Amino acid sequence: MADISVCVYCGSRDGADPAFAAAAEGLGRALAAEDWRLIYGAGDIGLMGRVARAAMERGGQTFGVIPKHLLDVEVGKRDLSTFVVTETMHERKKIMLVNADAVVLLPGGAGSLDEFFEVLTWAQLGLHAKPVILLNVAGYWDPLLVLLDHVIDQGFAEASLRDFWAVADSVEGAMAALRGALG
Repeated sequence: MADISVCVYCGSRDGADPAFAAAAEGLGRALAAEDWRLIYGAGDIGLMGRVARAAMERGGQTFGVIPKHLLDVEVGKRDLSTFVVTETMHERKKIMLVNADAVVLLPGGAGSLDEFFEVLTWAQLGLHAKPVILLNVAGYWDPLLVLLDHVIDQGFAEASLRDFWAVADSVEGAMAALRGALG
């Protein structure tokens, strides 16, 4: 099994721009090429399904975590290397992060934002020091970055908050950032 595990947060939909799907598939392939295990939300739809299928097609290890109430909604992908069913969303997020060495945020919706902000908050509180990479495909996360700057500018966070994530505009950039952070 892979020594390094990367948690990928992403949408259970493909989104409007085909670049999102291409990035999810590219990231899945790249993680497998590095022999890094993918940890994700265990869905077989949207970007979640794409990143997992791409990793699996290249022989990559996959670790999926899904709460039982989403098994049908997100079409739980049961052919993963590891498939964990939890009782709650909180358990899902905890298991995913505890088992990961790093986090990558692909485009996604409210769930992906929730996961990002929890990981960011935990880093700010000193509960983890794992690298977090925002994969800013086609500028998708630009409004989020503006909002985070606004939070800092308005005095609700120190400028050091920016130290808890890095931004990459491509899969190659995200992988380079991960290699640099993980050694």
